[in-house]
Parts: sequence; structure tokens; C-alpha cells
Amino acid sequence: MSNRADDPNFITKDESPLGEITLDPRIVKLTTRTGVEVKRTLPHRRLRTIGAWCFADYFGPTDQMNAMSVAAHPHTGLQTVSWLFSGEVEHRDCLGSVQVIVPGELNLMTSGKGIAHSELSINQNTKLHGVQLWTVLPEEARNCDPTFNHYNNLPKFEWQSISARVFIGEMLGYKSPAKTYSPLVGAELNMPADTHVQLPTEPEFEYGILVVEGEVRVNEKVVVAGQLHYIPQSKHQVFLGSKQGAKLVFLGGRPFKEKIVMWWNFIGRSHEEIVKMREEWQSQSQKFPVFEDRIGGRIPAPNLPNLRLSPRGNLR
Repeated sequence: MSNRADDPNFITKDESPLGEITLDPRIVKLTTRTGVEVKRTLPHRRLRTIGAWCFADYFGPTDQMNAMSVAAHPHTGLQTVSWLFSGEVEHRDCLGSVQVIVPGELNLMTSGKGIAHSELSINQNTKLHGVQLWTVLPEEARNCDPTFNHYNNLPKFEWQSISARVFIGEMLGYKSPAKTYSPLVGAELNMPADTHVQLPTEPEFEYGILVVEGEVRVNEKVVVAGQLHYIPQSKHQVFLGSKQGAKLVFLGGRPFKEKIVMWWNFIGRSHEEIVKMREEWQSQSQKFPVFEDRIGGRIPAPNLPNLRLSPRGNLR
């Protein structure tokens, strides 16, 4: 998924500490081709990362034809984590990967030093509904060779009345086979009506609970679909309750300490790195080989802002 570069929430001087808080999404156009809107909660002007999670888009459900039609675009310094609740999306990339993702399966792309890919929804009989997530790669991994992996055998378990599937990381002893570069977790949780549980958590992790269906009480706060509730470190458990039932994405990780520059689809460590990445994409360098897909074309990089991009840490 391609990110807009003119989002003011990427550039902020708000350095106030952050406790437990609910973040409202901002509405962003998924593509200019379809006009489908997504709800973005990360990065936020008050919170840039949750663990290594640095980007969260929630989209659908929509039955619009070709709802996702994102032409070839680049990524550097991150992993893309694609997770669907309904619908099908075809992934293609410059490594030669062609993979259709369906609900319950994971597409994990590690951009490393650079990769280009496209995404196209292909099942017109099922509403498209899912999330696109990114994790930032730490210094020792951010220039690795790019890879793409698909996982269709992910751990699923029941905990009290909640059903869960761990798509990345580890939760309550259930571990995804997906390769990660930071301590983190990502899971889909489904809560039936009249659910009230105390869910154990790792105290060294911070968490984000993204509600995608229904309404959930998280500790003392009611969180509705599209909102993300942030929980800082030092919590040994979290209360989850739902009267009508709900679906949520449970994200967590050890706080990411490195300062980064995140602009458009690139993550670097300096202004100069971002300038170079943009130039390499615009010039169609061998870092981003051309590949064939059913969409055609390449998304051009936006113009850089009239200011120097500065590395920033998170806001706590």
C-alpha cells in the first residue's frame, strides 16, 4: 500500500508525553484510481510507533469493484504486513513474487534496502475488508536484501470466550512462523457478545488495540470501529469487554528506540537518505526493477517538502 507524503501528521513538534489514550483515525484516499477511503491511525501526531509498528490503515468493508488497485510503488526500511477479514488481493513485486492473499493468511514483505510491488483486489463477489500494517526495521536489518513470504499455517487458539489468530510474533505461547526483526505481536481477536475478560499482556510491551467491527471497552474506555486505543508499558493485563461482539487487531511490541525519517513509502535515518531513495525510484534505477502486473504504470514519488526532514523518535 502506498502512503501519501503530504500528511501533516508525519511532521510535528508535539513532544508531550503520552499515557493510555484513544486515537481517532484520519481519512485518507487509498488510490486516485478508485477513490476508496481508508482509516489511518498510525503514524499519529501524538504517537509515531507502537513497538516497531509504524503504520496502520483500516479499509472496508467495501464491494466497490477493483477497490484496491495500487500500481507499482517502492518501499525501503520496513516490512509490510497485509491481513484481510474478507476479499482477496493479488500481490506482485520486482522479485517475481505473485501471491493471492485470502482471510486467515499473511503476506509479509521485507523491503530492506529496496523493493517495488503492486496490489490488486480480485474477488468481486466478496467485500474487501482488512488492514495494511508496517513495521520499521532496526538499524542492523534495514539494508538487508528484500524478501517476500506468504504464510497460510498460522496459530489459532481460544482463550476464555475470545478466538484469536496470531499472524506475527507471539501471544500467550502461540507463535507465528513469520520472520520478525523486533519483539512484537500482531493478532486478530474475535469477541462474541457479552464478552468480559482480563487478557494477560507483557509488561515490557506497549500495545495498540484497533477495533475493526463493533465496540469494545478497553480498560475504562469505550473504543469504536476505526479507533485505536494505545496502552503504554508496565501493564500485566488489559480488560476487554463487548456487549454486542467485536473484531479487533491486537498490536504490541517493545518500544522502538531509534530515531527515523518516515516520508512517503520510505523509512531512512536522514534527509539525505530520503532524497537518494526518491531519486532512485524516479530514475527507475536497478534498485527497483520493473515488473509486469495487471494494473500497469508506476506511482511517481511526490515532491519533497520545502524543509529539511529530521530524524525523530516516538512521543511518550
